[in-house]
Amino acid sequence: MTDWQLKTPVALLIFRRPDTTEKVFEAIRQAKPPKLLVVSNMGRPTHPEEVAKCKAARSIIERVDWDCEVLTNYADTYLGCKERIYSGLDWVFQNVEEAIIFEDDCVPHPSFFRFCEEMLERYRQDDRIMAVTGDNFQTDHQRNDASYYFSRYTHFWGWATWRRAWQHYDVNMKVWPEIRDNGWLLDWLGDPKMVDWWAARFEEVYSDRKDTWDYQWIFSCWVQSGLCIVPKVNMVSNLGFGSESTHTRDSYDWRAGLPVNELSFPLIHPRFILQDEQADAFTQDRYYYFITNQRTLTQRAKRKIYRAKKLLQEFQSGDRSGSVWSLVNQILKEKNN
Repeated sequence: MTDWQLKTPVALLIFRRPDTTEKVFEAIRQAKPPKLLVVSNMGRPTHPEEVAKCKAARSIIERVDWDCEVLTNYADTYLGCKERIYSGLDWVFQNVEEAIIFEDDCVPHPSFFRFCEEMLERYRQDDRIMAVTGDNFQTDHQRNDASYYFSRYTHFWGWATWRRAWQHYDVNMKVWPEIRDNGWLLDWLGDPKMVDWWAARFEEVYSDRKDTWDYQWIFSCWVQSGLCIVPKVNMVSNLGFGSESTHTRDSYDWRAGLPVNELSFPLIHPRFILQDEQADAFTQDRYYYFITNQRTLTQRAKRKIYRAKKLLQEFQSGDRSGSVWSLVNQILKEKNN
């Protein structure tokens, strides 16, 4: 990869986490994109510590020391998760045709940048493909020797897309009632249990009971019968699990801080463009059902065992600082919930 140079713009979405922002920024700095677009929320005025952290995160962007055009879209007031991210991405794609996108707690393997750039170029005119992700939750399950596969699931912990795909994003999900009431979701998913699960998520965001932007993106891709490109290995690690997170607060969640792997080049392309149903079934069960099953007795027991193993590993590796209290705090929070 020494002779390769990134040409694709990178978008970075930041908020109140200068510690993780610094790590993501360093990964971007090593890749040296020619254009960096930074979207920032502002802290809530009732939380002055948030305002200070937002300013600290923004100051990191001033460290750009390579040949790079930096564009910023900084909110003056707190906008909320949904409004800030979708309005920020609207702004990104007003300025560029395609981009690699990171939130402030998602750190990529260096090879992820080249993977995205090659995918963005190869499928630029293919309307069947809506996005590229760096997230692989298959835990070493692999169906063939291809470097990537096609999925219905568009993960967001490091991803890329085109303006031609983002133009279909509808934060209000205006066609959801028609999709819901006429059985279209069953036609797409083919499984009543999955339909019930996704209908509940979509209804939650459609009725504005959840402040998020990402389920709307999944829905917008599905309405287009769109697919997402998934690498055969995990290439992005989410370091943001914990009390500071908006949605991922359990630092002992199995998805937290997953190791990243290098993808070798030249890539081996799939011989056909078909959704990998086996991989998606595994992802639905392992990843998505896990989101809502976390409070069941079985899952709570599994999480405690997993936490205990991680704690033991930390002690064995000599990383004892704060580990006990971190575990105790997580257990107390779970008990209170």
